[in-house]
Amino acid sequence: MSENYKVINENDSYNRNEFKIRSSDFITSASDRSGFIIDEKEQLVFAGRSNAGKSSLINSLLNRKKLAKTSNTPGKTRLVNYFLINENFYFVDLPGYGYASVPKTEREKWRKLTESFFEGNNKLRLAFSIVDIRHIPTENDMMLIETFDFFRIPQIVILSKKDKLSNNKVFVQLRMFKKLLADKNSIIDIIPYSSVNHFNREKVIKIMGDHLTNLELEEYDDRDK
Repeated sequence: MSENYKVINENDSYNRNEFKIRSSDFITSASDRSGFIIDEKEQLVFAGRSNAGKSSLINSLLNRKKLAKTSNTPGKTRLVNYFLINENFYFVDLPGYGYASVPKTEREKWRKLTESFFEGNNKLRLAFSIVDIRHIPTENDMMLIETFDFFRIPQIVILSKKDKLSNNKVFVQLRMFKKLLADKNSIIDIIPYSSVNHFNREKVIKIMGDHLTNLELEEYDDRDK
């Protein structure tokens, strides 16, 4: 991992007053490189296989119900979506990938779109790789995690849909993921998450705040949406 990034100690306390999500607004969608936002604001990127719970995670972190659109047709989203958070930095929602019913040509188009997003982007501070905790990671899941590793982007692996498993099964799956991904230097943490009851939301937000460099923490406060 690059020495410019903090490594989070799992024993750190998660002080609720340190960093809060205060506001969130959808800004734009990009279908190719010409639409990518290039400005002074830092970016946190979200990526995952279609139907892994990416949009639900974003809505949970932002304490919003429908800002990031969920779809009844997995694989439908084909754009890079930008959300401005606290008028200070971006959440960037990458297209879902790996859904079987999507033609191979479309999947290849998405792959090129996301790879072009990473190339030369010096505002990326943290990536979220979203994987369904109930399953062994697929080839596409591993490819995503390895892509962040290749570009040396610090990442959190979010094991989504934690609420669908017993605590004992969560422990078993978490242990499996940690063993499988032990050699990935870019991974900061592997975190079970539930967008239903917001399990581990404050922990994730704390890590987000620690990777953003242009924050005025004393001004931040949660607001119900």
